[in-house]
Amino acid sequence: MMNALIGYARCSTDKQDLAAQEDALLKLGVAADRIYTDRGFTGTNRARPGLDQALAAVRSGDTLVVPKLDRLARSVPDARAIGDELSGRGVKLQIGGSVHDPTDPMGKLFFNILATFAEFEADLIKMRTREGMAVARAKGKLRGKKPKLSDRQQKELRRMYDTGDYSISDLAEVFSISRPTVYRTLMRHASANGVRDQAQC
Repeated sequence: MMNALIGYARCSTDKQDLAAQEDALLKLGVAADRIYTDRGFTGTNRARPGLDQALAAVRSGDTLVVPKLDRLARSVPDARAIGDELSGRGVKLQIGGSVHDPTDPMGKLFFNILATFAEFEADLIKMRTREGMAVARAKGKLRGKKPKLSDRQQKELRRMYDTGDYSISDLAEVFSISRPTVYRTLMRHASANGVRDQAQC
């Protein structure tokens, strides 16, 4: 079928709900049976079977539709690889309500700019988190609201963050908390470790 809309949605864990993303795709005109999804795969994991199926389903003249760019890719190389594949096959990319044709010079430029900013934002978040943790360690304590997560959840959040596979946004989704809460949890955990390390010296 020519000029078909193929949708793709992704969430980072099996427990998260894709309903909001699927509803957004339906409102953008994608048929329910043309929506492909991935559960339990982070944006940094390129091995996503649902995405592979969506890319296999699109044909020349079709449009691949995603609610947001970060549902499709989280790094410049990944985004560019997908963009190059779409371009080579004559497939357009629709991000929310904006349609970008990767074969058009302006569309390709815009796609690369979006991908660059997505990676820049992720790097900036990591940098701010490291800076915040350094300040917390220097002070030896943190001031803030009472933790919203249990001790076990805080340890698990820290473990997931340390793997490097999860961004701040991923962790906020997984634990159903805000980004600032993720920051506070990471810094609080770092501060506590610093106090214990000093006590053992």
